[in-house]
Order: sequence, then C-alpha cells, then structure tokens
Amino acid sequence: MTARRLLPMTALAAATALTLGACANGGAQNGPGDGQAWYGGESNLTGELEIVGFGLGDEIAEVRHERALEALGPEVDVTLVEGGLDIQQFLSAVAAGDAPDLIYASRAQIGSLAARGAIVPLTDCVDGESVDTEQYREEALAQVTFDDEIYGIPEFNQVQLTMANSELLDAAGVSIDDVNGSDPEAMSAAAEALVQRSGDDLQVIGVDSKLPEFFPLWAKARGVDLLSEDGRTANLDDPAAVEALEWAVGIYESQGGFSAVKAFRDSADFFGEGNQFAAGELGAMPMEQWYLNVLNDVSPDAPLAFDAVRTPEGEPIAFAGGQAWAVPAGTDNGTAACRYATTMTQVDTWVEAAEARKEARESEGGVFTGVLTGNTRADEEIRGLLSDADEPWQAGIDAMYEANEAAVSMPANPADAEFTRIWTDAINGVLAGDAEPADALATAQEEAQAALDEAWAEADAE
Repeated sequence: MTARRLLPMTALAAATALTLGACANGGAQNGPGDGQAWYGGESNLTGELEIVGFGLGDEIAEVRHERALEALGPEVDVTLVEGGLDIQQFLSAVAAGDAPDLIYASRAQIGSLAARGAIVPLTDCVDGESVDTEQYREEALAQVTFDDEIYGIPEFNQVQLTMANSELLDAAGVSIDDVNGSDPEAMSAAAEALVQRSGDDLQVIGVDSKLPEFFPLWAKARGVDLLSEDGRTANLDDPAAVEALEWAVGIYESQGGFSAVKAFRDSADFFGEGNQFAAGELGAMPMEQWYLNVLNDVSPDAPLAFDAVRTPEGEPIAFAGGQAWAVPAGTDNGTAACRYATTMTQVDTWVEAAEARKEARESEGGVFTGVLTGNTRADEEIRGLLSDADEPWQAGIDAMYEANEAAVSMPANPADAEFTRIWTDAINGVLAGDAEPADALATAQEEAQAALDEAWAEADAE
C-alpha cells in the first residue's frame, strides 16, 4: 500500500471551514457519504489503515506495533506516515475528505481538534473494544475528554524531574534540595553560586528554569492553575503566577540574562555523550523523565543527582503531557483504527514492550529506568520489572514515579493552541526585555480570555 500524501497546507480559513461541527457533540460519526457508523466491529477488520504522526525506531514502538498488527489480522494493510502531525495539513485533509484513518497527536491538541469536528468521539470504539477507561491516568484522560466525550486514547505520560550535576553542586556548597524548587530563594541563590563565566562568556549555567515552556509548572507549584478545571477561565494574571514568573526570570537575570543562557544551552550536545551534565556545563534544570534514559545510555558515568520538582511546601509536582490516538472524521477504516489504538495501549502490550526494553538495556550494560504510560495498571506492572539500580539512577527512577503520582494537567479546551501561544508569547516578551512580568501577563490574560470565550461560544453553538 502506498501512503496517501496529505494535501498541501492551505490558508487557515479553508481548514477551519469544516462542515463537521456536529462531531464536537458526537453527532457526526460516519465516514464521508457511506452512511455507515465509523466503528463496525470484528467483521469490518479489512482494507487499508493509514496512520499519521507515528513512527517506529525503538523496541517500545516496534513491539507494540507488531502486537497491533496481529490484532488487526492479515486483511488490514497498514501504512505509517511518519513524522510529526502537521495540524494545518491534517485539517485541510479532513475538510477535503482525504483524512487519514488514525492520528498520533499531542494530548494538548485534542480539545481544539474535537471542537472543530476534525476527530470523532470514541464512545463506540471504547464500548466495542470493551475498554475500561478507569485504567487510564486521570490527568491523561482529562486531556482527551471534551464536552464529556472521550476523543483520544492516552499513550505515554511525560513528567518533569529535577536533574543536576552532583560535582558542581558539591563544589558550590549546595545540594539537590536547593535546586528542586522546594525553597525558591535557595534555588535563586544556587543559580548564582553555580554559574561560571570567563569574562563575558558563560561556561557553566547554574540553574535553568526552562522558560517559557515550564511556566505552568512553576505557577502550579505556587497553587495556580493557569486554566480553570472546566477549561473556560484563564488565570494568567493571578498574583502567584506573576510571582512565579518574576522568580523564574530572575534566575536568568542573575546569570547574565536569558539570551546568554539560551545561546549556551542551545550549543550543548544534548543527546550525546558530551551533553551538558557530562561536560560539566549545567548545574541543574527540570526536564522530562525520558531524558533519564538518554543520560544513562550516552553518559552513564556522569556525576548526576535527581529529585522530583517540588512545591515551596516540599511536595512533588509535575505537569503531565504526552500523546494520544485519535480517529479523524471521515475515516475510511475506523474499525481498524480503533483496534490498532486500543491494542497499542493495552496493559499486556505495554508490558511486553517494556520487557523488550529491559532486555535491550541490560544486554548493553545499561539500566532499565522504566516506562511511563497513560495507563496506571501498565505502570504498576512495568515498575515490577525494575531491578534495584545503583545510584544515582535509583534516585532518578524513584523521583520519576513520585512525580508521576503527583502529576496534573491542563483540561481540554477548544482554544488550546491559541491559549498556549498567548502565554508563551507573553513570557518570550519578558525574556526579551520588552515587558515586565505583571504587564505581560495582564495583557495575556485579556487575550487568552477573549480567545477562550470565542472558541467556547462556537463549540457551545454546535
């Protein structure tokens, strides 16, 4: 089977002119003009299945893909169109009636795709495949639930950990507790103690607070949800959010400014053996847990220390992210799409893939650091596969699971991409020196609320 090419990107107006609005409320579950429900059960496992946004390349993907192919049977011809999902091309393809059958998308995109009618609710799929939705992590399921309908099957879960170079910490007279967020003043002081320069040139980043992307994490650590639980009200200008931004920006200012830190950060061999921790060029930063496995693979002897990110009260905190499987409106093979997605995320499938990862890591002399999924039962069984590891890796594994249990998420909403763009642009303006935190967030609050109000009005009208 030859993969169909998605239509070239058209103007946003063309993409948003979908006449599929009823999908947002579960009303349009048919393929284009075929008059049949998109999910048809076992007898419909035939034909072609085109999947966009997912690729192979490691044992976790390959083992699960093979299991899914077995579940589909020989009558389904599967094509993977690899590479990240291009939202505008996808919307154009849906509008033109040339949608793929299954997409692999960020969970943060599910709300707006559902509101546009570009993907269908998965009620028939979940019921038909006897999927127990209670197995999914609450925060992951919340990200793919819009207007009380599930629109995505959660995949991996991503959370943040505090990662640090222990030798640099020791030399500066600070500890992992000083850089994990539990004492913001201590973290600011640690950044100044750890930073190293040669004249005007930065040689060691003391602490990277990872702006703009981790602003929601620092705000939540101070008790602020940037978006209300129902996804309708922005809280960007909350005083505690302003305080969090001022603090996180101040960490850069004490090290020569954001532009200097970013330029030095971007020059790092991030995925190689000369990464910033191995090279002694970074004191500490929050980072998604998958980097734990990267570091163990490429620089297992680097002097590292790990902990969860913590609130000022010392409690672990993380923002959950990850991918999800979603079925486009107008799919030609929704039954196969459903079977593939649900098989990829079954407990047994995850465990088989994790066993393959463990075998591969141990054969290479590495450490199996676990796999976080959107499935709580799978996570429990995979954790049971872990062997006690030497330090610092055991501390990293423990921190990963602690963070995973404390993770929260943004709710699905019809303006998710616009909401993120607005607060990101505001923070970038502060980092560039164009605005003060309070002013930038006040402006962003007005823009974000207007975007939310407009998007919800359109969604509610369907």
